Amino acid sequence: MARKNALGRGLGALIECADEVVKPSASINEIEISKIDGNPWQPRTHFDEERLTELATSIKEIGIIQPLTLRKFDEERYQLIAGERRFRAAKLAGLEKIPAYVRTAEDETMLEMALVENIQREDLDPIEIAISYQRLVEECSLTQENLSERVGKKRSTISNYLRLLKLPAEIQLGLREKQISMGHARALINVEEATTQLMIYQQIIKYDFSVRKVEEIVRELNTDKTDQKNKKGKNTLSEEYLDLKKHLSTFFKTNIQFSRNEKGKGKIVIPFKSDDDLEKIISILDRKNS
Repeated sequence: MARKNALGRGLGALIECADEVVKPSASINEIEISKIDGNPWQPRTHFDEERLTELATSIKEIGIIQPLTLRKFDEERYQLIAGERRFRAAKLAGLEKIPAYVRTAEDETMLEMALVENIQREDLDPIEIAISYQRLVEECSLTQENLSERVGKKRSTISNYLRLLKLPAEIQLGLREKQISMGHARALINVEEATTQLMIYQQIIKYDFSVRKVEEIVRELNTDKTDQKNKKGKNTLSEEYLDLKKHLSTFFKTNIQFSRNEKGKGKIVIPFKSDDDLEKIISILDRKNS
């Protein structure tokens, strides 16, 4: 529970000096989920159920790292502005309250000014900076190019920070608590699977791996994956065998499945959709045998 409180304090410091200017969204509030309505203009309609479940599990263990953004709808209701996936996962996790910034409809310009000003502070950790960038993108409708101009940073730098928010919550927390460095995190971003990212992260903590060591591990993993893809590519059928596959498909009037490895071994599969189809295939083979 102490870890969750530490997260709240860190995020609260994000725009602390602008508290009076943007009071409605400067501090983190604990809002009852039952009082929150979804965003009716949410462009995203499909959410991967497996990933939602994984996020819900993570939320149960360490809480919500990046607060949602809400708009006060009336005295008792709030409307979701940003954080639909976190909102859904929090409900799956059985949370009754969630941390959120609460905005008024008119404070966008002041919010942008406050966030841009506070990004320049030196005491923010990488995740706090990333969340600031994300809020500017989501809530102030800025592109990464616009954002680059506002904060005086290269677009690639902003992109690297935003990518940190795609790392598993446990790794984000480790970065905030200085268990790993920004260099470690940037190396881990280049690993596709979250489970592999977590495995390497745990090894960093256990064996005190340097950034260079992690980069080597990631490079070897990606090289192995590329080699496997190339190896699979070599097993593709030649034009001669593709013609044979096409000929057999036409002959049996079905989509023949044909595979062959580098040594010449393979198999031919004749699929059928019904007993009638099977009878026809057998009769074709019988005619050939006779």
